[in-house]
Amino acid sequence: MIPTTEPAPVTRTESADPLHDRRGFWCILLAIVVPMPMLAKAVYYMLTPVAGDVTFKESVASFEAHRGLLETLKWFDAVFVVTLIPATIGVAWVARRGAPRLTTAGAFIALPGILCGISLLGGVMTPALVTVQHDLDVTSMAAMDEALHHEPLLGIASLLFIVGIVFGLGLLGEALRRSRYVPAWVGIAVMVGGATHPFIPNHIGQGIGLLVAAAGFAGVSVALLRMTNDDFDLPAAAAPERTPALATS
Repeated sequence: MIPTTEPAPVTRTESADPLHDRRGFWCILLAIVVPMPMLAKAVYYMLTPVAGDVTFKESVASFEAHRGLLETLKWFDAVFVVTLIPATIGVAWVARRGAPRLTTAGAFIALPGILCGISLLGGVMTPALVTVQHDLDVTSMAAMDEALHHEPLLGIASLLFIVGIVFGLGLLGEALRRSRYVPAWVGIAVMVGGATHPFIPNHIGQGIGLLVAAAGFAGVSVALLRMTNDDFDLPAAAAPERTPALATS
């Protein structure tokens, strides 16, 4: 008889220590994080004394007249920067169930654009704010700010960030609306609030736009909290093991 080789069967072995299910923890944590960035940035825009598109020296003068606000503004901006990516993932996590292709397109645009903006554009310590808080020379810092505005890498990062927010979040909002896992207004709020606020000239108007987006993100949080563990993700399981020997005959 000619010997033959068969593929080794896949077997599962019972773990000596049972795997603990932590899906509920991750679901609740994600639900808490999701509304935070838009709400924090909305409050930032409502509080900032810098009105719209102004020069560097005008920004410094506004900050100088409201020094007591600067530390508060930094913390709200920090919350926005730290939580925006996980919050966007949370939005995509809910939308994917009912609109997987549109969610994939939205996340593919939103997440890289947001990552480029957050990692390359300087974060919360803007030149104008640093100038006031550390009593730096305004003329020298204005020259640095001007140089940064003409840096090609930062220009590309700024463009990608706007594309990620406007088009990426816009697609994710539409995916939420189509998914039917949330009320239609939730998707519309994410789409309208996130996609339009960069084009509103006044900082109060921008804050209101982000409050609309925050309401949509909060709707996503409610959907997450209503999910069962099985709806949220697969359960923990031991990895399959293959038998080391080949079966022969």
